[in-house]
Amino acid sequence: MSRLEIILSATLTLSVLLNMGLFAYAKNVVSKLINISTELYDLGLIIDNFTVHLESVYEMEMFYGDETLNGLIEHARSFNEQMETFNFVYQYAEVEDEIQTQMEQTDDNTT
Repeated sequence: MSRLEIILSATLTLSVLLNMGLFAYAKNVVSKLINISTELYDLGLIIDNFTVHLESVYEMEMFYGDETLNGLIEHARSFNEQMETFNFVYQYAEVEDEIQTQMEQTDDNTT
């Protein structure tokens, strides 16, 4: 084997190992991003439900006009608006959730 062949073989081996490592790293990072996206999406749904629940309690005769509840509702709305700034992160989970729902509906229709 000539010196050039040895150098090229070593370079190829190093390149393949480096690419495999980068692929594994990228796969790990994407997996974590999807997990975080899903968690943020779930948190957004919880906050939406909490806001709706607070509004329904506030509209009850017993609590109508209560300033503490009104402040809590405003805080929940503000927090919900702040969470919308993370929409670019959890939009992937939203799409995944829609696909899963469609698949479940298709399964229900076929059975």
